[in-house]
Amino acid sequence: MKVIFIKNLKGQGKVNDIKEVKDGYAINFLIKNGYAVAYTKGSVNRLNNELADYEKKEKENIASAESLKEKLEKEKIEFIVKTGKDGRVFGSISSKNISDELTKKGYNITKKDIIVNDNLNTLGSFFVEINLHKKVKAKIMVILKDK
Repeated sequence: MKVIFIKNLKGQGKVNDIKEVKDGYAINFLIKNGYAVAYTKGSVNRLNNELADYEKKEKENIASAESLKEKLEKEKIEFIVKTGKDGRVFGSISSKNISDELTKKGYNITKKDIIVNDNLNTLGSFFVEINLHKKVKAKIMVILKDK
């Protein structure tokens, strides 16, 4: 029996997968527990419509992430910090600090989306990567200055 998965099931199938399984397994487990629906003309049409809607939304999300990327890459974030010997900063600048500064500037970026590759614990300029979408990443300049 052919089924279309509507939920992810580890080791069996992912959402929108079409698989051939034994009749009893399909009826008594997959369909009964809401993991799949029977493969029919109606369910195939529904699947195609859902995939088309998903692709349309994905294109819109990528376009909005691209426009946000253009705005973000023009921004520079400056931190005035206390330093000790050799220009070393007391503490360091974290993704939370960067997220807070971006929020003050009107951007809605969470600290989980910010990737700090270098330790921001010396004076100077650094580039920090921001995940806006799976396919779109922005780089923003972070500048650390002495008081």
